[in-house]
Amino acid sequence: IEVVGAAANGSIALPRIPQFNPDVLTLDIEMPEMDGLETLRHVRREYPQLRVIMFSTLTNRGAAITLEALTLGADDYVTKASNEVSLDRSMARLREELIPRIKQFFHLPAQTGNPTWQEAASGHAPPPARRDAPVFRYSKARPKVLAIGVSTGGPTALGEILPKLPAGFRLPVLVVQHMPPLFTRLLAERLHSNCSLPVMEAVHGDEVEGGRILIAPGDFHLKVSSERGRVSVCLDQSPQQNSCRPSVDAMFTSIGEIYGGAVIAVILTGMGQDGLRGAQILKAQGASILAQDEASSVVWGMPGAVVNAGLADRVLPLGQIIPEILLMAGWN
Repeated sequence: IEVVGAAANGSIALPRIPQFNPDVLTLDIEMPEMDGLETLRHVRREYPQLRVIMFSTLTNRGAAITLEALTLGADDYVTKASNEVSLDRSMARLREELIPRIKQFFHLPAQTGNPTWQEAASGHAPPPARRDAPVFRYSKARPKVLAIGVSTGGPTALGEILPKLPAGFRLPVLVVQHMPPLFTRLLAERLHSNCSLPVMEAVHGDEVEGGRILIAPGDFHLKVSSERGRVSVCLDQSPQQNSCRPSVDAMFTSIGEIYGGAVIAVILTGMGQDGLRGAQILKAQGASILAQDEASSVVWGMPGAVVNAGLADRVLPLGQIIPEILLMAGWN
């Protein structure tokens, strides 16, 4: 990774972009003269293909502005530590988070030979497309729950598809979006204002009922349990899975224990391979699995891992996912 330029604010940065021709631009939200959001608006108009990563703070204001930036077209974000004891430690943690987020956007050549898709997925690069992936048929079981897993690019993807679920949609909808605490609550509030179905951050003990969208809170796995025919949310802080909490694997595995094959599982854009193991478990039980295609994904790590394992029943552009779900759910 080569740093080709730096600027103190957006006014200085914009004329330097054509000079340095960067692949990735990092933007701090807080900058003098022209802040990160205003700079982002200009970048998206003038350089639509340039990857943009925002720096944010773990505050209400920082989280709200970050979600606005993602809506405006930022590709990802990194949160700045506010409680580190030293600048060196803060910079080290920031570097640990930033470098994988830069690399996720690119197909990095292997030093020797071509990597296996497992190696590519673990390194956050999209695996090569398999041509021999088996084709499954949708589950014959009437679906009882819709589960969605998403990471990088998720707020924009969810903002596009969830408002398309009609009022009266009968299935409960569970969502794992890789985000820290506070961000998930604000994401739920933003989606709630744009959706026909109520959207809320899940609370331990919430009933899993039709016509409602529950989003896993940051730093908690979202699982489900059943007692006397009532399915409810179980939140826990058991160890991270795939370096994630909440984890898509944790949710998929749990709903498989309760619903078996009566599940529609959807894997959307995201870095890494969280959701792969859970999709394997669900598919073995007869569940139906949809994956977002590479062209419409910000990063094809998570859906690519599922597709290349031969687990996806359909691989669809983002705009076709809700029509397919409604068809599978028997919505008229």
